[in-house]
Amino acid sequence: MPRTDIANYEPVTRSQTARVSETEAEDNSIGSRMRPEPNLRDTVGANYEQGWRAKNSTGKEVSIHEGIPQKQNANTPSRIKENWIIKRGHAISYAGLFLFTIILYFRPYEYFSFAEWLISSASWIAIFTLVVFFPTQLALEGNLTARPGEVNLVLLFCLAGLLSIPFAISPGEAWDTFNNPFLKAVLIFLVIVNVVRTERRLHGLFLLTIAVSCVLSFNAVSDYSAGKLAVEGYRIAGSIGGMFANPNDMSLHLITVMPIAVALGLGARNVLLKAAYWSAAALMVAGVTVTYSRGGFLGLIAVVIVLAWKLGRRNRLAAMLLLLVGGLLFIALAPGNYGLRLASIFIPGLDPNGSRDARWDLFMRSLIVALRYPFFGIGMGNFHFRGFYEAVSHNAYTQVAAEMGFLALVIYAKFLLVPLKRLLLIERVTFLPRKASRYYFLAVGLQASLLGYMVCSFFASVAYYWYVYYLVGYAVCFRRLYESATGTDLEGILANHKWEWWKRRRGQPFEPPTPVDAQPG
Repeated sequence: MPRTDIANYEPVTRSQTARVSETEAEDNSIGSRMRPEPNLRDTVGANYEQGWRAKNSTGKEVSIHEGIPQKQNANTPSRIKENWIIKRGHAISYAGLFLFTIILYFRPYEYFSFAEWLISSASWIAIFTLVVFFPTQLALEGNLTARPGEVNLVLLFCLAGLLSIPFAISPGEAWDTFNNPFLKAVLIFLVIVNVVRTERRLHGLFLLTIAVSCVLSFNAVSDYSAGKLAVEGYRIAGSIGGMFANPNDMSLHLITVMPIAVALGLGARNVLLKAAYWSAAALMVAGVTVTYSRGGFLGLIAVVIVLAWKLGRRNRLAAMLLLLVGGLLFIALAPGNYGLRLASIFIPGLDPNGSRDARWDLFMRSLIVALRYPFFGIGMGNFHFRGFYEAVSHNAYTQVAAEMGFLALVIYAKFLLVPLKRLLLIERVTFLPRKASRYYFLAVGLQASLLGYMVCSFFASVAYYWYVYYLVGYAVCFRRLYESATGTDLEGILANHKWEWWKRRRGQPFEPPTPVDAQPG
């Protein structure tokens, strides 16, 4: 096959030697971060690798598109998975995604007067990224996007949003909400799913997210110590505007990033790296605390319980006792009036501003609106017309139900649950009785992040914002990278066994079924 002229991807048709050498090079480049132990590879992927090499023994060249195997490759799912990691295209698209995320997170024009020209740069970078991404994706895969389940769900969610616009109280406002930020978040989600196709790229986005979280947390603690309490007279505001200006939204972000930092620390081999990741996680906990966010506290409790339960599975009792001691120390070392703030969750009279009662009224009102408009809702961003105080619902689930209908709520819930199910399967596959795989730690960390988002978003109207789309994008990319590295067909396991893997004895390594083409003879 002749070599193409497009600069930012590699051709998908390789000779046998090139395929094997690049696969080995990629394995070496993965290095010390997340490579499974040798006995894990033997347990999970040996039969797949044997079948792949047997099929390649003829030396024929094969062109494979992601998820659309050619006829001669119909029975080689592991080969399809491995070719996804070989096709290391979208270098320019990834650079655009990375630069866009820097502008989105750090907003440098807020700090430096000479950077004011960057105010509109995020939109231009996003447009440039999409202009490069779509033709490159067509050349690489022959389609506009890969189609894992999460992509199908987010496209259906977009359709539900469009259908709500004609029935909206204010169609213009519904369109504005759909266009910004929802559509932008969905498009960036599609870019993430398709361009983050190496562990180095995924790790780069993780580091960027941890970096902005550390900046936010450090500034939050500093502002609290200096008495700069800009919200309600006793709460700090986010030091970076946009998606982090509100302390509740900032705490939600920190809750979703902290488990990833913990998981990367557990998977790192270098002691200094472990200390750096865990210090970052501790700083994020401090940042969540000084926001005085009640939803953030509940999300933190959920995340810590998930991490303790799953990472301490060899000794549940010790893990729970350690969790209890840590909780008592947290309450003892928390800033003044923090206990009263948390107690106001159950005792409304302890809330000096009455925000607890207002949130409850809005929650009940959003349920009534959802029941009154069950099919298409009242339009995206239109809840304030039917709510109280010209306020949003402060609940992502009732936000979707009231503004887009109950079918959209089902789609949104599945969008959160589908990656969680896949991560649970990776957790079961990669856990070893003696030593857990590095994939195990990140699978657990991403599960905790998703569950933390689910809890925190019960107290914030964030269904259309960036947080969940980046997070689910990370989960999808991690799953596809795992499948490519180990030859495990998770979708096939789920389809054939229908959760039978969950009934196996806990702690027992799971062996996926051997594909027909990998069986000897």
